[in-house]
Amino acid sequence: MTKRIALAQGGLYRAMAALQAEVGKAAADAGLDARLTELVKMRASQLNGCAFCLDMHAAEAVAAGESPRRLYVLEGWRETALFTEQERAALAYTEAMTVISEHKDVPEDVYAEATRVFTEDQYRALAWSVVAINSWNRLMVTSHAPLPERVA
Repeated sequence: MTKRIALAQGGLYRAMAALQAEVGKAAADAGLDARLTELVKMRASQLNGCAFCLDMHAAEAVAAGESPRRLYVLEGWRETALFTEQERAALAYTEAMTVISEHKDVPEDVYAEATRVFTEDQYRALAWSVVAINSWNRLMVTSHAPLPERVA
C-alpha cells in the first residue's frame, strides 16, 4: 500500500477533533446512549471500509458496555432481534446518510422512523454524528491511516 500524506495533524485536524467533541457533547446532552452512537460510528465505518475507525470504535463500544456479539453481527442488523427499535432506526438512518449518493436523499420512510423514535435534539445529534464519522472515515481511508498497536 502506498504511503500517503498524513491528514491527522495540524490546525484543521484539531478543528475536526473539536467538532467531534461538540457532536459527542450534543449526543450526550440529548440523551443518546453512548453504545448507540458507537454502533452508528461502526456501521458507517463498515460501509466506508475504514479499518482505522472500525478498530477504534469497536474498542470504544466495548468500553461503553456494548456486547461483542452485537458488534459481530452489526452488518446483518436487519436479520436479528438483538437491536432495539431506536438502534434500528439509527442504523437505517446512518446507512441512508452514508450512501446518500445512491438515493440523493434520505428516504422518507427512514426519515419518518428516525423522527418518530428520536426527539428533535436526538435527531440533530444523530445526524451530526453520522456527518462527523463519515468525515473521519474519508480522512483516515484516503490517508491510509495505520492501526495503532493494541494488546490482543
